[in-house]
Amino acid sequence: MKKIAAFLVLSVLPAASAFAQSNDWTGAYAGIQLGFADVETNLAGVNGEGSIGGITAGFDWDLGAWVVGLGADYDFADISLGTTADLEEVWRIKFRGGYKIGQGLAYGTAGYANADTDTLGDDDGYFIGAGYEQPLTPNFSLGGELLYHEFDNFNSTATDVDATTVQVRGTFRF
Repeated sequence: MKKIAAFLVLSVLPAASAFAQSNDWTGAYAGIQLGFADVETNLAGVNGEGSIGGITAGFDWDLGAWVVGLGADYDFADISLGTTADLEEVWRIKFRGGYKIGQGLAYGTAGYANADTDTLGDDDGYFIGAGYEQPLTPNFSLGGELLYHEFDNFNSTATDVDATTVQVRGTFRF
């Protein structure tokens, strides 16, 4: 029995240590995300909150202790903004840069965002935020991200829209 236990431990240790030593973030990733959005405007009664979720994809470059990357996100939503409109989707093109903490990656992110509504059209803006990603296996990681979005003069109107999202995301690295 002791020989079987020793064999199992010795069989698992090389795989675990290979994963611990690999810690290379270079490569493409794709995944899904799900979370919560809080949308506010400068108009009385035109605010909303609700679920948001979608897909994410990108590429990271490992520079040693630092990691930089480019990515894109698409989120679907059905967030009612009073009786005026519903937020239906958000697109993002993002840059991220972060620092390795053990196996994980703490990062900041910023970039271009586009929000689309059912009745008010869509508008371009920007976002800024932070996140953390932790590998669970050599090819799969779980993370979280908090983003602040701003859309000034939404669709050439005097309406300013701010949105905060918090999401959990799972990504597969290839």
